Amino acid sequence: MNTAALQAFVTVMQMGSVSRAADKLFLTQPAISKRLRILEEEFGVALFTPIGRGIQPTQAAQDLLPRAKRWLLDYEEIKHALSHAQNQVGGLLRIGTSHHIGLHHLPNPLKAFVQAHPEVELDVHFVDSEQAHQAVLAGELELAFLTLPPIADERLEYLEVWADPLVFVAAPFHPLAQQSLTQTRLTLADLTQHAAILPAATTYTSQITLDAFHQAGLSLKTSMSTNPLDSIRMLVSIGLGWSVLPRTLVDDDLTVLSIDQVQLNRTLGMVWHPKRTLSKAASILKHEYFNASHNV
Repeated sequence: MNTAALQAFVTVMQMGSVSRAADKLFLTQPAISKRLRILEEEFGVALFTPIGRGIQPTQAAQDLLPRAKRWLLDYEEIKHALSHAQNQVGGLLRIGTSHHIGLHHLPNPLKAFVQAHPEVELDVHFVDSEQAHQAVLAGELELAFLTLPPIADERLEYLEVWADPLVFVAAPFHPLAQQSLTQTRLTLADLTQHAAILPAATTYTSQITLDAFHQAGLSLKTSMSTNPLDSIRMLVSIGLGWSVLPRTLVDDDLTVLSIDQVQLNRTLGMVWHPKRTLSKAASILKHEYFNASHNV
């Protein structure tokens, strides 16, 4: 079986077009088309039909997709197992990270890893923590660095790496910031009188925030939601609402709001699938480049 052809097929199915698949794989469109034809000749079926300037997957393509993904995962696991046996460090290492962790926590350790192991092809996927979690579960990523979920998935293993306390923030000229000058501490009820800017409700960070209000029997007035925390910081800094952000993101454009009897915390860390053989590269990255405190 032509592994490169299968990878091209899966990428076309995921990206929805030959051109986008070519960009992702750093290949030309004719090279992608040639690999698709190899598969069609191998299986004796048509996988795509032309539709205008694009292509439409056939039922055969839909049937092949989950099998192709599984075959590629099995192939990667075989390579990982053999590299372990030979004590080799190399090949492709797919990891995932949230934007916040990737921008603010990973650069130094990944830089050290890449310099120490130039033979490893590091493939970093920037995705939301929830998506990274599911990608590890599906075997699409070996490791992911993310906000650890409030409830752990028993099928996966976790390591705490960074404590990441959260704080309530607003622009210095926002009414809540002005109110905090006359009150020692604000309350959650005070916050409900003003618009909030939070990540999507499905994100772990938002779940932590919403749970605090739920336990107090309060509901929020949310003006908008956007997942990248740096985007939220900008929107809050121009006065569009208050939010909850990691303390590490607070700068002079934001005022920390002291909320009576409320402290929010989240933990950032690493997740992997214990039933999948980690490559030698993934094992080295996991064990040697992060000061993990303990298993969750």
